Amino acid sequence: MTKVKLYPHEEICPEGIELEISPGEYLCEKLLDNGIPVEHACELSCACTTCHVIVRKGFNSLEEASDSEEDMLDKAWGLEPESRLSCQIVIGNEDLEVELPKYTINMVSETN
Repeated sequence: MTKVKLYPHEEICPEGIELEISPGEYLCEKLLDNGIPVEHACELSCACTTCHVIVRKGFNSLEEASDSEEDMLDKAWGLEPESRLSCQIVIGNEDLEVELPKYTINMVSETN
């Protein structure tokens, strides 16, 4: 199992959380399964930027982003060099530390 630490986010996860996720699973799905209401306006199909995260530790251990993901990330609020779409992150064997950006560009929330 891989440890994934989610940093505290004022609205979504004020205390932060540490999860154990099996390699091969998708980060966004596992966050949702564990009650973390990550925005996901495109139903996890890499067609928006609402599940944007910043991988603070373990970024280089992830599979490289696809061209489609890179194109979507160009539209994300608060883009950083370690930004990824959580719907595209396949958990590997190295532990991760992840931050949710303060904002998304989502105009309609899927979680409300």
